[in-house]
Amino acid sequence: MAAAAPIDDTAPHIPVLLSAILREVAPVAGVWLDGTFGAGGYTRGLLEAGAEKVIAVDRDPLAFELAAGWADDYGPRLEQRAGVFSRMDEYGSDLDGVVLDLGVSSMQLDRAERGFSFMKDGPLDMRMSQDGQSAADIVNGATAEDIADILFHYGEERASRRIARAIVAARNDAPIVSTLRLAEIIEGCLPRAEPGQSHPATRSFQALRIAVNEEYKELYQGLMAAERALKPGGKLAVVTFHSVEDRMVKRFLTARAGAGGNANRYAPERQQAAPAFKLKSRKAIAADAAEIAQNPRARSAKLRVAERTAAPAGDIEAKTIGMPMVKAGI
Repeated sequence: MAAAAPIDDTAPHIPVLLSAILREVAPVAGVWLDGTFGAGGYTRGLLEAGAEKVIAVDRDPLAFELAAGWADDYGPRLEQRAGVFSRMDEYGSDLDGVVLDLGVSSMQLDRAERGFSFMKDGPLDMRMSQDGQSAADIVNGATAEDIADILFHYGEERASRRIARAIVAARNDAPIVSTLRLAEIIEGCLPRAEPGQSHPATRSFQALRIAVNEEYKELYQGLMAAERALKPGGKLAVVTFHSVEDRMVKRFLTARAGAGGNANRYAPERQQAAPAFKLKSRKAIAADAAEIAQNPRARSAKLRVAERTAAPAGDIEAKTIGMPMVKAGI
């Protein structure tokens, strides 16, 4: 077996809640799938903790470019796979564990040319896979109503209609093609941020990124794919960073653990399928003060962990887990 490379704590992306994940899924063994490879923090942590093999999946080619300097040190224990985690059951089966980090990594935010950040000027892109429609395509091509729906449902932006009208008015003068121009338009619609508050464009940029990459659809399908890919006793660990995706994960695990109950207490009791998961805890795990001090990105992170049972995999409707819906094709 090839010698494993030590984890570099100075890497630009610090894996959030890694220690908590390793504690909650211990003992780490067998074959795992890291559906959000990114800078490799979870993959390396799992390999160092005892995983026999990790299948590292990412749709961003940059992830594999950045891993070139260390991936070979793990030899056949690390399998890199370009793809999306919603198809993870095509990449592996009878898995001992699946881990997902639903945040955007610093390797994407720090590159202005990727167009994710409102703090750096760059092309208005936001495509993780670097193909398909971009944020500029949506901003310059969608109707004001559709833009408002995206900002409200995907970003929980209460000023969505005002911002959408401003975007349409601005693009009539000239196409909106840069991140800073869009950020300035959004800032002009909202009160100035107080010290300690997030940037006014935070929610809107989040919403556009989610729309461009179909992140909620990917999460919905990915959770069901994990159910199909895990073997009995396999662990599913998901780290979320905002309320919508955490609500989707929570409702999925609750429903698939048979703990959802009836929405209407007067309705006839529904026939429950055999639980496909056993909840590790009903409450999400948050970062402690020490981790937040080291990595402020961990402040909003929540970890949910569940264990696969021997029950057959099933399907669940998107509305059951609270997946936001906007107009098809956006």
